[in-house]
Amino acid sequence: MTAQNLLVELFVEELPPKALKKLGDAFASVLADQLKAQGLAPDEAVVTAFASPRRLAAHVTGVLARAEDKAVSQKLMPVSVGLDASGQPTSALLKRLGALGADASAVAGLKRAPDGKAEALFYESVAPGVALAAGLQKALDESLAKLPIPKVMSYQLETDCELPGWTSVNFVRPAHGLVALHGSTVVPVKALGLTSGNTTHGHRFEAAVSPVVLKDADSYAVTLAGDGAVIASFAERKAEIARQLAAAAAKVGGGCKPIEDDALLDEVTALVERPNVLICEFEQQFLGVPQECLILTMKANQKYFPLLDAQGKLTNKFLVVSNISPTDASAVIGGNERVVRPRLADAKFFFDQDRKKTLASRVDGLGKVVYHNKLGTQGERTERVRAIARAIGQQLGGDVLAKSADTAAQLAKTDLLTDMVGEFPELQGIMGGYYARHDGLTEDIAFAIEDHYKPRFAGDELPRNLTGVVVALADKLETLVGMFGIGNLPTGDKDPFALRRHALGVVRMLIESRLALHFHALTRQVLAAFPPDLLQDKSVELDEFLIERLKGYLRETGFSGAEVDAAIYARQLGHWSSIPQRLAAVRAFAALPEAPALAAANKRIGNILKKSEGNVAATVNESALVEQAEKDLFAAMQATVPAANAQFDAGDYTASLQSLAALRAPVDAFFDGVMVNADDPALKANRLGLLRELHDAMNRVADLSRLAT
Repeated sequence: MTAQNLLVELFVEELPPKALKKLGDAFASVLADQLKAQGLAPDEAVVTAFASPRRLAAHVTGVLARAEDKAVSQKLMPVSVGLDASGQPTSALLKRLGALGADASAVAGLKRAPDGKAEALFYESVAPGVALAAGLQKALDESLAKLPIPKVMSYQLETDCELPGWTSVNFVRPAHGLVALHGSTVVPVKALGLTSGNTTHGHRFEAAVSPVVLKDADSYAVTLAGDGAVIASFAERKAEIARQLAAAAAKVGGGCKPIEDDALLDEVTALVERPNVLICEFEQQFLGVPQECLILTMKANQKYFPLLDAQGKLTNKFLVVSNISPTDASAVIGGNERVVRPRLADAKFFFDQDRKKTLASRVDGLGKVVYHNKLGTQGERTERVRAIARAIGQQLGGDVLAKSADTAAQLAKTDLLTDMVGEFPELQGIMGGYYARHDGLTEDIAFAIEDHYKPRFAGDELPRNLTGVVVALADKLETLVGMFGIGNLPTGDKDPFALRRHALGVVRMLIESRLALHFHALTRQVLAAFPPDLLQDKSVELDEFLIERLKGYLRETGFSGAEVDAAIYARQLGHWSSIPQRLAAVRAFAALPEAPALAAANKRIGNILKKSEGNVAATVNESALVEQAEKDLFAAMQATVPAANAQFDAGDYTASLQSLAALRAPVDAFFDGVMVNADDPALKANRLGLLRELHDAMNRVADLSRLAT
């Protein structure tokens, strides 16, 4: 059969911009998958999704008018059930054939084939291929049913329904048109009270003709662009906006660039059908307000693109993506400038008002803000974070760091009470830094207040100074211990308090900031900052939770699961800050030819020691060594282990493991020629002591048994 390309478009009222791209991709992919599943489109068919503010469409190549017929083999029943002793069909077989549209004449053509231990009867027939109209109707219904609609609307149909004005339809937005073209032929399908045709509508104000008549499936995008003044492709529209933004910034000059924000670019792409970027400006006086405030209000409230100069500083110019292209754009530019001015004036007012009170004067107000009904107020939480920050600061930097961390922790949450953060919660921390500088506090404290929420997301930067790291660590640990202690643990994909993100932040700070802190002791230290009996002790569960985040973080840096396990389960791990060096050493060791045998031997030694009764001390009586192989192993250890230990103590983990690689031959010989579990208790104890000493030496850098396959 001749294949032609297919175009399906659903014309609707303005779709939700933040969901548009996902809706367009889902509409096209489900429609195409259903056509392929019915044999109407080949597996290699090219699927193109279109999505604009008022339409969802899909173009599929190589679609057949009717799917090819298929040979079908259907199992009926065992031969012993379908045929009697004389080979005649039983009533059960005839009934089954009747259900398939066949009669007794089909019995002679039934196929016999083994089916498990018995022989069965199979009815072979040809299933006619589905016609495109029926197949597309099914595919269209399925694609609409599976759309990831954020919120459904209910509206009434006026035509082509049982009760005009009363029949309700549920969809993301009211639909007003349906196109289905196979080549140039209209495919008769229905959806949402609409019947398919070959006409659609273009731009609300700038379409050359209305309605827009589509000649065939392949001319869809070109016809819409020419007659309808619409760029139907989401990707093409986005690229055109990016091109115009760059051109407008170049026109402004001075090395200016529009702010990079892919989410904003996607949202604006979903708001316009034919973009037209215009250059606007606001009064210079507003640049006295922190640029984060101005940028946020322009992006969030107006969907504008602020312009930054070559140094990354905000200018008083901004770019607007208009949906119309008038000959004289001055009215559009002036309108947008008038709209943004009150927003910027509000930001300036909030900033000026907030600076009339110091952060320190706001501390008492935190006691009136509920943090959690089981964990008290923000004031109580602040005191806990202060205590944790002082303790961590004392460990890492003595009195000086403890004092600065205490001050930063005390003031870190006070900007929650400011007008600016009340209007723009995204600026919490950032505004605290600005207000701290205004209050005359040091840059160290200001940076710590600003950074204590970091890292906010995967890949975010860490706090810029050690004071900030200490406060951020204290803040995240207080949240983790508190939430675990009251039973608010993450479950499945639900994590309302972002505990996984907090845990990953703790992992990153401990490792990347190379903090000399033992996380087991740390979680218990944090628990002590809470009032007695307020929390359950979930330290073990929290430790496991942190270790899982640690494993995931290390695997994402390129290490295998076995390498990660070897490093984090080392006998003398101590601080997590040494893990990157241990991992490098493990990888270098694993590349040695001796590694597989030593890893296997280490696993064997561990199993022997686990099965031994009582604790085995790492002591060896050299005079009690009997077999030559155990004497040789002891001598090799005497020559090798001290050097490996010295290299370990010096932090050269790679050299330490490579030194131990020299033990492969004597270890192999030991297991080949020595019976560890000797009948003589003294001999057995001495050999176990030898293995304990070897095991301890081999597992200081990493648990090598984890590398055994």
